[in-house]
Amino acid sequence: MQAVTRDSVAAALATLERAVVPTDGRHAAAVAVAVIDHAGVHGVPMTRRAARMRAHPGQWALPGGRIDDGEDAVAAAVREMEEELGVSVPASCAVGLLDDYATRSGYVITPVVLWAGEVGELQPNPDEVASVHVATLSQLDVEPRFVTIPESDQPVIQLPIFGDLIHAPTAAVLYQFRELALHGRATSVAHFEQPVFAWR
Repeated sequence: MQAVTRDSVAAALATLERAVVPTDGRHAAAVAVAVIDHAGVHGVPMTRRAARMRAHPGQWALPGGRIDDGEDAVAAAVREMEEELGVSVPASCAVGLLDDYATRSGYVITPVVLWAGEVGELQPNPDEVASVHVATLSQLDVEPRFVTIPESDQPVIQLPIFGDLIHAPTAAVLYQFRELALHGRATSVAHFEQPVFAWR
């Protein structure tokens, strides 16, 4: 794993010929891949969605949601960081975007990489977040697993983190971030499949 700084991540993202997916009737959404200083090391906060959530309850996620009218992806990611984790960061923290990812449940997600630094204590919103976990960059530097399913001819991607398996779209986004930010490799992830339970 190469040394990771704000400048190195921004430079890696600048080399990406980013895949832009038209919404074509789907909802535009954004997620925050936020690099924070956590207990003296860099990490990316992830959440377990609250069980009461209508969509994807209990699943692993990055802070994110629909892009509101008048917002761009950066503004939506910054807003969702505050709404879900109680963390207020300026839009200037954004260092780039990853590839759009179209979900089976009708969204086109734009991942926004934020270099947030020291943000203080995370304060998850219990209405949306069951728990919050910070994956260190070392934890993100893990080889994915690929599984075949009868419902699709594309491989389901899984990341073994926190003693669990993270699935797409979160796994796909984090894997592309890992490839670019930690290894300087422009790796496409749009073709990686989600598990069937996440299709709804």
